[in-house]
Amino acid sequence: MRQLRGQERVITANRQTSWAFADAFVAEDEALHWARDRAQEAGLRPVSPGTGAALRLLAATTDAKAVAEIGTGTGVSGLYLLHGMRPDGVLTTVDPEPERQQFAREAFRAAGYAANRARFIPGRALDVLPRLADGAYDLVFCDGDRLESLDCLAESLRLLRPGGLVCFEGVFADGRTIDSAAQPAEVLRLRELLRAVRESQELMSTLLPVGDGLLCAVRRG
Repeated sequence: MRQLRGQERVITANRQTSWAFADAFVAEDEALHWARDRAQEAGLRPVSPGTGAALRLLAATTDAKAVAEIGTGTGVSGLYLLHGMRPDGVLTTVDPEPERQQFAREAFRAAGYAANRARFIPGRALDVLPRLADGAYDLVFCDGDRLESLDCLAESLRLLRPGGLVCFEGVFADGRTIDSAAQPAEVLRLRELLRAVRESQELMSTLLPVGDGLLCAVRRG
């Protein structure tokens, strides 16, 4: 038994090392570094490089022309999404804090994107999303209020075309999602989100171990 426990420790250590390597695998450009610095100054936690790279890959795989983002932040995730989208694609990004969106505008411009490649909408996600067109989006990325996760899922399914993707960032909640100890309401809501996505007949899902957990699901045709 002692030997088995030792093997488990080695496996855990190897996984942590591999995870860290995967998250640092993609080099970031100056615009991304600038956006990350602004996020740190604002006390925000942007997506990790590994999560950003996954979003870029998913946007490219779906040949995304229209992407909706919940949670602009300072533009880190938006840059990754734009990197993966079609050259004529438009990112619609929503955030309740307009000053953060201004940082994102600057980051997008520094990365060489024309102003018409991004549509910035200030406001709460659940106030803005109902105004967006049904079935008009290839990908919806959710990185907003965790308490609104289930409502954002419902809105995302309305916004997505058949075959479109919805992604939720931070579903591990720093390990609290699977912790058996008492958890705050936002973690309980994440558990409900995971269960709803996994059990949905409308979705085909996977959970990617990048960053703080990226839940992805394809809307079936």
